[in-house]
Parts: sequence; C-alpha cells; structure tokens
Amino acid sequence: MGHTIRALAAALEAVAFGNLDLEIDAISEPSSASARDLALAMSPKFAAGLAKGGARAAVIGPDMDWQELGLEAAIVAPRPRYAMAGLTAVLDPGPEIEPGIHPSAIIHPTAEIGEGAAVGPFVVIGRNVRIGARARIASHSSIAEHAQIGDDALLLQGVKIGSYVTIGNNLIAQMGATIGGDGMSFVTPEKSTVEQVRENMGQVDAAKQSWTRIHSLGAVTIGDDVEIGCNACIDKGTIRDTQIGSGTKIDNLVHLAHNVVTGEDCLFAALVGIAGSTTLGDRVVLGGQVGVVDNVTVGSDVVAAGGTKILSNVPSGRAVMGYPAVKMETHVETYKAQRRLPRLAKTVAELQKSISKLSGND
Repeated sequence: MGHTIRALAAALEAVAFGNLDLEIDAISEPSSASARDLALAMSPKFAAGLAKGGARAAVIGPDMDWQELGLEAAIVAPRPRYAMAGLTAVLDPGPEIEPGIHPSAIIHPTAEIGEGAAVGPFVVIGRNVRIGARARIASHSSIAEHAQIGDDALLLQGVKIGSYVTIGNNLIAQMGATIGGDGMSFVTPEKSTVEQVRENMGQVDAAKQSWTRIHSLGAVTIGDDVEIGCNACIDKGTIRDTQIGSGTKIDNLVHLAHNVVTGEDCLFAALVGIAGSTTLGDRVVLGGQVGVVDNVTVGSDVVAAGGTKILSNVPSGRAVMGYPAVKMETHVETYKAQRRLPRLAKTVAELQKSISKLSGND
C-alpha cells in the first residue's frame, strides 16, 4: 500500500512541495528509481542520477530546486541523512513473527510472558524468566533462567540470553547475538608469564603453567533502547554485573568482556573489542576494529577512529587514532612524517657521502 508525499512529510516533520497526493511504495537511489519510488537525491551529487531513473518524487536538500530537477513532488530535509531514519522507519515492515506463542516453543511454567508478546518456533524460555509486553522473539532464540527483558523487545533468530541478565525496554538484538556468556577469567597457581610481562615488559621465565577458571557470578545489566548486532557477545561480570548504558548501539561481531561498564548513547562499530573491567563514559564512539585494553577508563564524548588501539586512559572529549592511540592530529602528523622517511633517509645518505668526501680531501 502506497504512502503519500503528504503523509511522509508529516511523519518527518518536513516541508513538501508539488503533488502531495502522489503515492510511493519504496525509497531508492536516484539512478535506479522507478515511478513509484521516492528517490534519495539529498545533494547535487546524488541528484545527478535522477535523469537515469524514473522517479517522480525525491527527498532533496534545502538548497536544491525541485522543479529544476524535473520532479512532480519533493520533500525538503534540512538534515537529509537524519530524514533517512524517519523514512526507513515508516517503510520497514519489520520481521514476520506471528502473534501468539508457536506450538513448538518450550516455555517453563514459571515464566511470565507479557501481554501481546509473540514467540516464534523452537524458542526456549527458562525458569522464572520475565518478558515484557509486546515482545517479539524469533525462532531458535533462548532465554535462560531468571532473565528479565522489558517491554517491546525484538529478538531475532538465534539470540541467546544468559541467566540473570536484566534488560530494559525496546531492546533490539540481531541474529546470533549472545548476552550473558561467561567471561574469560583464568588464573595460575604461580605467577604467570602474563604477570611477568606486565611487571618487566621483558623476557619471561619459561615454566609450566596451567589455567584455573574463575567462575562468573555476576550477570549483565542493559538499559533501555539498546541495539546489539549479529553475533555480538557481551560477557557476564565476574562478581558485579557487566553494564551497558541506555541508548547504546553495538554493531556486529563486537565483544564486551566481563565487568565492562559503558555509559549512555555509546556507538561501537563492527569488530570492536573491549577487554575486562574497562569503564567508558557517555557517547563514546569507537570505529571498526578498535581495541581497548583491560582496566582503563575512557571518558565521555571520546571518538576513536577505526583500527585504533587504546592502551591507556583517555580523557573526556578527545579524538584519538592509531596504535597506540594518540590525539588524532598527532597521529596525522606522525603519519605524514613516516611517509617522508624514505626521502629523508636518501637525503641523509647523500649528506653522509658529501661529508665523507670532504673529510677525505682534508
């Protein structure tokens, strides 16, 4: 069923022009748009593709003329990328999870399932679990004993929630996400090679050592409005809970180790790894493949570029980059200097030759 330009503009709280009763079924890139697509021509660079496609309507930027672009209607978005969030929310039908509880689901009699919840095939829900209203749980997901999940949760296929995990409202967990596995905590009877290296950063004394498990007695506590990507893993705490602040968004294949604490509204891109007992403030943004060592503190509003390795505390408000992490501008200058090294080495070699000749003449 189509959406009118008028309705879409109202949903976005944006201004629209032209034929506001024009209906569209989907959004598209300008060059591949059909007559019933809304083209995303949010800058002149993208608008150039309108001539190749068949779109009659588009989302455009504030300084663009929809009539000059040959459109019948347009939605003007002052912040075009933000408008995409609203458009995709309106047009996304969401996963198909049938209402009610599927006959193949296994639910412990002590579990409490909120009103309006949907539980898919082969879901397993353990003892004393509490799930809020309107939760949607897709096939092959499992929720272990004593876990609590708030209202309006969406668990996609294969999500695993461990025992005693507590999650707020509006959770979105993508396929294969695991919350509440044991942390990697092991100790040796004698001083381990790892401890030796921490002390002296030198050669270790080779010795037989065996690892003894420290059991995870904590759980995981997650706030409201948190999203967790495919195959991301959040470990239980050892004694206290691992904690994820409200509004935090976690990408695919991210690992948060035992006792990690994050603030609110953090953003972690794919393959981020945060080692145990690390604390992060609010609104921390970590690019892809960022690594953070254990037992450090990262302040609020820190931004780390992709591939950065954080080996020590980072103060609030700092942008960092590189391995080891340094101020972003410092890393850029260092990189420029590294690129000049071959030329510098050549210059030094030529100077050495000149000095040698002069010394020989003496």
